[in-house]
Amino acid sequence: MISESEIKEIRTFLEKSENPLFFFDDDPDGLTSYLLLKKHYGKGRGVCVKSSPNATAVYHAAVLKHKPDLVVVLDKPYLDQETIDSIHVPIVWLDHHQPLERKGVNYYNPMNGEEPNNLPTCYWAYKVVEDNEWVAVAGIIADWNVPSEDVLKNFKYKKMLGDFDTPPSLMFDSEYGKIVGMLAYSLKGTTESMNDCIEAWEHVKDPVEVFEQTTVYGKMIYEKYERINKEYKELLKDALSQNEEGEVFVFTYPGGKNSYTGGLSNELLYRVDKDLIIVGREVNGDVRMSLRSKEKPVLPALNKVLEVIDGHGGGHANACGASVKMEDFPEFVKLLRKEFDS
Repeated sequence: MISESEIKEIRTFLEKSENPLFFFDDDPDGLTSYLLLKKHYGKGRGVCVKSSPNATAVYHAAVLKHKPDLVVVLDKPYLDQETIDSIHVPIVWLDHHQPLERKGVNYYNPMNGEEPNNLPTCYWAYKVVEDNEWVAVAGIIADWNVPSEDVLKNFKYKKMLGDFDTPPSLMFDSEYGKIVGMLAYSLKGTTESMNDCIEAWEHVKDPVEVFEQTTVYGKMIYEKYERINKEYKELLKDALSQNEEGEVFVFTYPGGKNSYTGGLSNELLYRVDKDLIIVGREVNGDVRMSLRSKEKPVLPALNKVLEVIDGHGGGHANACGASVKMEDFPEFVKLLRKEFDS
């Protein structure tokens, strides 16, 4: 876990910085981690880094443009040594994926230490700032966790959580779970649309502002949510209409639509009685996937299959991503079924 002394170290870096630059993952955990720090400290710029094996060029361009005195990396599972070496200011890297060994970076990961856990990055960002609980609660639920009492004790919207007490029921059935969808959909669409929504979230003071569209920022976020949610619901309906034999559920869709693999795989894991869910999006000759498993971890099976099939992937034990060539996808699924069942 991350100790109180390490939390204080992160605070010190942020308090001393005059021009921090935040890089965060393109999911609600990454976004809420950034929003918590941005709202509290009121300084710096944020750059959403889309998922890819290596986004070196994104880091280089942003550092060159903004000339920060501190770089903060949030919820990104990978950062290569070359990129670290090219950034000549202190780096704070806060993450909760499989720990990595790197030099020249201040690395904070709850998976390290004597009591490892993989509580989401936004939980640890909340421990740094201890305010804006409404942001932290949404991010924690989005990353498949139940918010703990230390976050909920000052949370003003407990009624919106209802009596639901599991991550999927909170996400898909509670009134507050709608905020999770709004955060996720804010990161869809064009780069301009995404950045406009991120900036809008920076100005939003409470979730009611979005639910009731009482400000221009809340209205912008809500309208984009409604527009994209319509497309998502159509894909979900298509997926749920499938009849899959066995304990593995596979669903793919064309790449002309936004990427919904993460959200679909999460909801299908909740709605479908299968042990393993594979949702793939066909893009430029590749199938880019999100994989979810209920009890048995899927990551070990994925790693073994990727020793045979050309591609890449990784993530958490029961929630990970992968990409393989379209022509290799049938064999990938066949081998994954075999490894997962063994």
